[in-house]
Amino acid sequence: MPRPFRFGVNLLTLEAGDSWRRKCRRAEELGYDVLLVPDHLGMPAPFPALIAAAEATERPRVGTFVLNAGFWNPALLAREVATTDALTGGRLELGLGTGYVRAEHETAGLPWGSPGERVDHLVRTVEELDRLLGDPEHVPQPAQRPRPPLLIGGNGPRMLRLAAEHAEIAAFTGGRQAPGKPEGTLELMPADELAASVARYEGYAAGRPEPAERNILVQQVRHTHDRRAVAREIADRHVGLDEDQALEVPTLLIGTPRQMAEQLREHRERFGFSYLTVLDSALEEFAPVLEELRGS
Repeated sequence: MPRPFRFGVNLLTLEAGDSWRRKCRRAEELGYDVLLVPDHLGMPAPFPALIAAAEATERPRVGTFVLNAGFWNPALLAREVATTDALTGGRLELGLGTGYVRAEHETAGLPWGSPGERVDHLVRTVEELDRLLGDPEHVPQPAQRPRPPLLIGGNGPRMLRLAAEHAEIAAFTGGRQAPGKPEGTLELMPADELAASVARYEGYAAGRPEPAERNILVQQVRHTHDRRAVAREIADRHVGLDEDQALEVPTLLIGTPRQMAEQLREHRERFGFSYLTVLDSALEEFAPVLEELRGS
């Protein structure tokens, strides 16, 4: 049986406390399952924003999507995670990645390093979080034992292996560094390349006692009765896809709500993606699709 769908919304903007709480409550009303916050300079600080989101709502879980591991000391991060999990009543899901924007690290006065060094730091962070949060003597204690569910996002071989070995949720970014563009500028991966990443992950995860949930971030939700015209428009923006690829890739949803729901069923069958995240700019536009898929 396919895993049931879950739906998350990545909340990128904070104007004021009241509007933040209203947005979180609206997401709950629309049926979203997870309220997520990224980890970028110029966006809300993840942990206080998640605590406020949990206090404003009753049902949704909350999560980081995803923390830049290079911003965090593992021991201090363990304290943040345990505190946030306790204050949200065990609703936290912890998303981790290496980070991909060099300028943010430089602005923060933090080392950027090589791709291998960034993955090394993430590996140490995951291992330390498992050790610290699994220690019954650690103070504070998280509400969920031995730790909150872990989501690891990435596409490279080491990242996929790390997700297969440690994560309850494997998140596939669907993006890659755009050739010839400044570091941190992404373009979308065609569906066949994303399928290759999924296949590689499946090989690493073959020995898992239980399969992990699989997540994909949907970059655009476009409600239209002319799918090809919108796909042509997106391809003309040089996002790494041609028109036909834009109609196929899981990081774009194009069509009527019923057509988009069918696309997500097909993506779940082909890639195993049952946990779908959209950006907060698509909060309302995706809601009819969510309604089409509720309970499936």
